[in-house]
Amino acid sequence: MAQIKGIDAHDRPPDIIRQCYKKYTRLPLSEVDNDPGIIDLQKVDPESESQSQFPAGLTLSQYMSSQDLRLAFDAFIQGDHSGQSVQCDTHAPLAENVPVYTHDAISGLLIIPALFPPTIQTELLSRLFHRDLSNPLHKTNLHLHYDVTYPGGSEDVDTRTTTTKSFFSDDPTRTIQPKDLQVHKPLTVQNVLDKKLRWVTLGGQYDWTAKVYPEEAPPPFPQDIAELLRAAFPQTEAQAAILNLYSAGDTLSVHRDVSEDCDVGLISVSFGCDGLFLVSHDDGNGCEVFRLRSGDAVYMNGASRFAWHGVPKILPSTCPSWLADWPSPEGDDGPGAASDPFPMWKGWMSGKRVNLNVRQMINPPKP
Repeated sequence: MAQIKGIDAHDRPPDIIRQCYKKYTRLPLSEVDNDPGIIDLQKVDPESESQSQFPAGLTLSQYMSSQDLRLAFDAFIQGDHSGQSVQCDTHAPLAENVPVYTHDAISGLLIIPALFPPTIQTELLSRLFHRDLSNPLHKTNLHLHYDVTYPGGSEDVDTRTTTTKSFFSDDPTRTIQPKDLQVHKPLTVQNVLDKKLRWVTLGGQYDWTAKVYPEEAPPPFPQDIAELLRAAFPQTEAQAAILNLYSAGDTLSVHRDVSEDCDVGLISVSFGCDGLFLVSHDDGNGCEVFRLRSGDAVYMNGASRFAWHGVPKILPSTCPSWLADWPSPEGDDGPGAASDPFPMWKGWMSGKRVNLNVRQMINPPKP
């Protein structure tokens, strides 16, 4: 489509957007809770009789039916794609409907707080990190400078066979060698999981340097995750995703996602610690900042599909208590317990924010 084709991924954001980003990058943590420019949907009561109490420009635009979501949640947990509910998810939303918020200055932007319940979040993280990270077809930031090897030995990428062993169960002292020892130092698995792993690509393998997708056929997008997302966002076919990992002090610079060949909406799901999400107005002369919590989802459609956006701040010590121990099981009796397959990594999520950003690369062929 012409609209996305006419936008350059290398453009710089307007100065007013850069200044807003710098402001919230530098904002002291002690001032976040009371900053009037941050929209915190946890402080908004969707049942309020008057929306005049909402932050300026914010509107409760609709409710998303939770019935179809519950079916998708049950199918995801059970691995049952028949669409039959098995009522297994004790963390499924109790409300009949899920509120969806919009903003007057950002056309097409949907903010959906607490869309994904705890059980779905923990299962999603387990599949993304224990299964999909261990798939050598899914490239990471490390592949740019390191000869990445995987738990359990080498894999035959040509025949698309993959390891099933998680990096979290790997020897933490195992070393990954750089492509150039004069430029980069070797990394241990512990180095990787603690800080050095910054992003993973699923499906379409985006080239962050050239800001394009390679011409060769991408590896398949994980089907179970695609079906889960389709229940909430049927307009978008999940074909590519970037899984971003943040620690306290990390940021994501202001940018636009315009490397795809179609204008279909972007899906973003948050896990772990809270993050400040900045997104520009339609006219480019201002922006809004939302506080996103674990389980919140954002859908960028319409004009917001091409909005400038970024993450100026991660808020440490805000991970929900039920998720803080991941990858150890919730309610585990402590490190070394028989039910805990990853005792060394107990509490890993307590200091992390993880964001799953999903997009459709190409329009489906016309019949």
